[in-house]
Amino acid sequence: MWSILQPPNLHKARDRLIQTIGLLVFGLVIVIGISLSFGAVPLSFAEIWEALLRQGEQINQTIIWDLRLPRTLAALLVGAALGMAGTLLQGMLRNDLADPFVLGVSAGAGLVAIALITFGVFLAWIPVAAWVGAMATCILVYSLGRVGNSLSTERLILGGVAVSSLFGSIQAILLLMAEDGRVQTALNWLVGSLNGRGWVEVNAVAPYLIATLLIGACLGRSLNVLNLGDEAALSLGLSLGWSRLLVGAIASMLAASAVSMAGLIGFVGLIVPHGVRLFVGNDYRVSLPVAAIGGAIVLTFADLIARIGTVELPVGVVTALFGSPLFIWLLYSRKSRGI
Repeated sequence: MWSILQPPNLHKARDRLIQTIGLLVFGLVIVIGISLSFGAVPLSFAEIWEALLRQGEQINQTIIWDLRLPRTLAALLVGAALGMAGTLLQGMLRNDLADPFVLGVSAGAGLVAIALITFGVFLAWIPVAAWVGAMATCILVYSLGRVGNSLSTERLILGGVAVSSLFGSIQAILLLMAEDGRVQTALNWLVGSLNGRGWVEVNAVAPYLIATLLIGACLGRSLNVLNLGDEAALSLGLSLGWSRLLVGAIASMLAASAVSMAGLIGFVGLIVPHGVRLFVGNDYRVSLPVAAIGGAIVLTFADLIARIGTVELPVGVVTALFGSPLFIWLLYSRKSRGI
């Protein structure tokens, strides 16, 4: 009987997966279209299509190519990076409350950016400097998490918490020392924003971000084996230390690249992996690319909400407003299950 029932179950699972991916891609296209059409000058889909083809009114072409298209692409890239980074970290640490900032990415990037803003130096290099600071912090945290030739998950998390606390206190001191005008600039960067993001930022980060996304999508098999447990993974010939180091490095690079482009945006990397698991299950070969699509949709939609009012909100504020209640619900659900 098992042999008879197995094929239909497999077919149902495959059909559901195809439908889910199809719906996500359709939703992504719709969100992109709305993002390009929404603004101070609303544009119809016909006008958007003409502008993309360099046809129609010149003002529409300027709005699409110089303002809305690069901002939308930035939202897609940052959201995809945070969604996949969160899935990688939750899979590596086997903790569904982990997010891209658990390794101190936000703390390192924020410290460097705030330092440059406070002292008013190399302001044009803030995205690059933030990326360097984030990666340097990740290297420090990984060194704290290593035990011999292996990587301890507990030490990794504790190291990230300790480094984040230290860097956060230094950030507060720098903000207190900064001039009034620079404090506002620093706060806008700390809460995360896509306002003013153009082709310069997209062209600088996109090649590395896309390459890292492709590498991350290939790590599904390693994560599946890691989630079987250490003994099972070792019996299957997987090097635990090197596998975790590779997964963590890719997740860190994704998060650092996202931070360098848009500042500190939280909760996307925490919430998106949970939604992905509800729809496609725990097979990381599928959930990693789906998480990238889901993250792109979530952040682009959050950016749309940020632009609705008369005063534009930083997109990081929007993700925090919606992400915080979901995070509290996740904590409550874990407590109710005794986790």
